Amino acid sequence: MYQNGYEQYKTQSVTTMTRGEMLLLLYDELLKRLGRAQLALEEKQEDVFNASIQRSKDIIHYLDKTLNMDYQISRELRRMYEFFLYEISRIQAGRNPAVIKELKALVMELRDAFREANKTSVV
Repeated sequence: MYQNGYEQYKTQSVTTMTRGEMLLLLYDELLKRLGRAQLALEEKQEDVFNASIQRSKDIIHYLDKTLNMDYQISRELRRMYEFFLYEISRIQAGRNPAVIKELKALVMELRDAFREANKTSVV
């Protein structure tokens, strides 16, 4: 019974979010997955690493797919997302946690920029 109430709450939360809030949630999830991949590498958990990297790719592909290419900023973001995917390919091939750390910093910077933009657009 409690589970059903929680699912209803989650559904309602998502359906009432603004686009900016949803975007920030996606960036937060991407950071969480990259962090999980980094930890999995350190603990030599291949299954967790692979699942986290795949989910990170899925999020980036989704972000790219939702871009409105009528705007110049979307072309810039597409290049950034392509770079993120390239970095993830490097992470998969080299299993280098330092690359994950660098990528997380870039994602955080972009997320923070969107957070500021979301604040100013709401006011």
